[in-house]
Amino acid sequence: MKRNFQIRNHIVSIICCLYALLFAYAATSKVLDFENFQIQLGQSPLLSSFASLILFAVPAAEIIIAILLLIEKYRLIGLFSAYTLMVLFTAYIYILLHYSAFVPCSCGGIIQKLSWSQHIIFNICFIVMAGIAVVLLPGSITLHNPETSKSWH
Repeated sequence: MKRNFQIRNHIVSIICCLYALLFAYAATSKVLDFENFQIQLGQSPLLSSFASLILFAVPAAEIIIAILLLIEKYRLIGLFSAYTLMVLFTAYIYILLHYSAFVPCSCGGIIQKLSWSQHIIFNICFIVMAGIAVVLLPGSITLHNPETSKSWH
């Protein structure tokens, strides 16, 4: 039983570290290429009205979420936040691809090199990983937690 707990904890830790790396990398790329990020947001048919807010909010949110994921006490909040942000990013891409003639990419670094299909698959993989981590997270409310299971009866 203890071994199972350790394996689950390691999987959660790996997922949280991958997310933290992804968000730290994405935020750093946006900040280092700030002018390009600003231009691409301004060109977005959906976000141009909110570009000045998003310009600072997205990199800040990515950094905050990365930090939350690295602190065990705040991992659940970090995972839900990461999940939400990835769902929003994926929905944004989907909407632009299906309902817009122009699709600017305000991603940064290597991620910008992905095709749109690859980008959506990449995001979905991270969305699934966040879900897995929430289920496996020690102390989270799941049916696998014996104390929580008792309350379901």
